[in-house]
Amino acid sequence: MHSREEFHSIVLSFEKIVRDGRHQVKCGSTRPTMKQLQQRVGIKPSLADCLDGLSILCEMHQSEYHLKSAVVSAISTLALKPSGVTKDLCALKQLLLDQPNIPKEEVQFIFDVIFAEDSC
Repeated sequence: MHSREEFHSIVLSFEKIVRDGRHQVKCGSTRPTMKQLQQRVGIKPSLADCLDGLSILCEMHQSEYHLKSAVVSAISTLALKPSGVTKDLCALKQLLLDQPNIPKEEVQFIFDVIFAEDSC
């Protein structure tokens, strides 16, 4: 249960970072145009790329949290039922233990875009 709470706090942090980032862009001293949001300097990502990548990471973590919460709920329900659900319990347990189900390749791709300058 403790891990699920920690994961939820990570999800909430991602949501706040995305919200704050979008707010900074909208309410800065000069509001950037669409062209400025998509502008690149050398290999640096555009501001839009960074915000989109952050949003994708946030959505991945939200989905993962909702999946884990649903699995915990299902395990709790199945554990109270009479025998015969052992396979289901084992499958749900394995799904819960897989930490996390977030595709590493997608996360790495987002990081590669955002931190392109650092990798050169």
